[in-house]
Amino acid sequence: MAHHKSALKRIRQNERIRLRNRYYKKSTRTSIRKLRTLSDKAEAEQFLPKVISMIDKLAKRGTWHKNKAAHLKRSLMKQVNAMG
Repeated sequence: MAHHKSALKRIRQNERIRLRNRYYKKSTRTSIRKLRTLSDKAEAEQFLPKVISMIDKLAKRGTWHKNKAAHLKRSLMKQVNAMG
């Protein structure tokens, strides 16, 4: 158990941040899955910037590594461009 007020506060903060990160990561993964299942190119091109924005936000916050974000964005763009 924590022995200082600051340690107790840090525990509370960490839990809040963990739950927030979990929510953003889960909603981003769901959006990626949805984008991958789309078959209409116009619809996918319209949805792609929203997904890329979500990925960039996770990378900016440090929730996901920047290389993971870059890899995901590249593969998603490649998939959308290959639709025809």
